[in-house]
Amino acid sequence: MEPSPNEINCDEACVNGCILGEKCPHRAYLADVSKFINDTPMDKIIAIAEESVQKRFIQSLERERMQLPHQPE
Repeated sequence: MEPSPNEINCDEACVNGCILGEKCPHRAYLADVSKFINDTPMDKIIAIAEESVQKRFIQSLERERMQLPHQPE
């Protein structure tokens, strides 16, 4: 019996490719992703990725800072 889309975590189960094939709930996005990859220069994709990493890193630092006890001056 094949797993249903509701029974799996795609982030874990599909690391090496989708295991659901035509039943994948994310299949509707495939055409958009393919178009983006084909139409966007690699330099632009890398710049987007770098911006994303920087943004997440800064957010992580801000969360950590908010969790630290206040230091009197």
